Amino acid sequence: MSKPENEQNTSPSRRDATREKLLAAALDVFGRYGFDGASTRRLADAAGVNLQAIPYYFSGKEGLYIATADYLTELISNHVGDTRQRVGARIVALDTAGEPMSSAEARAFLTEIAQTMIALFVSKKSESWARFIIREQMEPTEAFTRVYQGIMRPMIEIARRLIGAILDDDPASEHVRLRAFAFIGSILVFRMAHAAVLAQMEWETAGPQEVATLRHLAAELVAALEPFKGGAA
Repeated sequence: MSKPENEQNTSPSRRDATREKLLAAALDVFGRYGFDGASTRRLADAAGVNLQAIPYYFSGKEGLYIATADYLTELISNHVGDTRQRVGARIVALDTAGEPMSSAEARAFLTEIAQTMIALFVSKKSESWARFIIREQMEPTEAFTRVYQGIMRPMIEIARRLIGAILDDDPASEHVRLRAFAFIGSILVFRMAHAAVLAQMEWETAGPQEVATLRHLAAELVAALEPFKGGAA
């Protein structure tokens, strides 16, 4: 396909900027209206670009949708990628040496991850991310596979490994998998129920003071992780 008229004589950096504007706008529009409700005209208008830019850069709306999932994965990776790589490298080193991770080290890593995520989830920037991911949770497509494999699965598996070390239990066990999801859910609620949190806490917004409070809560949630000591149900 030929270039859109307004792209024919532009520099590569300008073309990259056009592609970036489309992806940023698509993340919001697809999250708000879903794939079917997001017309190419709505997407182009939101990005402030020529309508022909969509087929030129992405071969159509379907291609833009998949690219948006990859874009979302990249955005989240920019926030958590360094921590994930550092924790992952430590896990590999311990496995290579045949040594277990101590509960104290696992708690320190999990606290760092939880505090990073809770601050991210209450930020304005994560609103469009949450809308997109929630839609894909309800009706999964190839976009969900991209986000799950690129971000969700690695983070869940790291959480399982750390929680397994804290509980002195097999990270692959059903029990640890469920405890990991319960823990992650206790962090996700601050994005998924954002309005309810603000209303209940009587906060106008999640500013620096509120984020500091939530980071402290994240540390408390990690500290509360203990093996189950009750009897059989």
